[in-house]
Amino acid sequence: MLEIKNLNVYYGVIHALKDVTMCVNEGEIVALIGANGAGKTTLLHTISGLIRPSQGEILFLGKNIVKAKTRNIVEAGITQVPEGRRTFSGLSVYENLLMGAYLRKDKAQIKEDLEKVYERFPILKERSSQDASTLSGGEQQMLAMGRALMAKPKILLLDEPSMGLAPILVKEIFKIIEDIHAQGTTVLLVEQNARMALSIADRAYVLETGKIALSGTGEELSNSEEIQKAYLGG
Repeated sequence: MLEIKNLNVYYGVIHALKDVTMCVNEGEIVALIGANGAGKTTLLHTISGLIRPSQGEILFLGKNIVKAKTRNIVEAGITQVPEGRRTFSGLSVYENLLMGAYLRKDKAQIKEDLEKVYERFPILKERSSQDASTLSGGEQQMLAMGRALMAKPKILLLDEPSMGLAPILVKEIFKIIEDIHAQGTTVLLVEQNARMALSIADRAYVLETGKIALSGTGEELSNSEEIQKAYLGG
């Protein structure tokens, strides 16, 4: 579904991504793990069209989207849940969810999808008229994920969904990710909680200082001595 070939990204003189090549097959959960500053968010922003690479290709369903506008990338079926939630304060939960469907014109289907989001996240229905900024961290993460689902993505890019959440909420968010995946959405997951990410991933890549250092199934990387020492506290 998503194929990245020899991707190079610079911030001025800083070489942030170095010949990154990876793929996400339809129906997979693929995890991308690595230390802070490894380039994980840069990669997601480049896929979403927020950053332009200096070299390389990003193929989505066989079409090169490297030069596509972000709105066209979203329309094609790629939606990102940004690091830190980025909900719109001053707007209600309901208005935030509608922002996810901003590019859609199918009003009846939007209404139906809104009900599906409320079914998945009952707390959002309870808080639908509340300012998004007054929600707890876990509730804001659910809102950010619900908003992304309102765009009807074929692939969901999740950037650090567990960041800043209590352990019990982390488990809940990962259960939600698995449920979203089970209902047919492909997932590319960037996550610092490597243990949790690898436990639900079909495959995973390790990004180190802008390069893909390792790849394998979630289970293979979980059992790797190198990964255990570097990321799992082994």
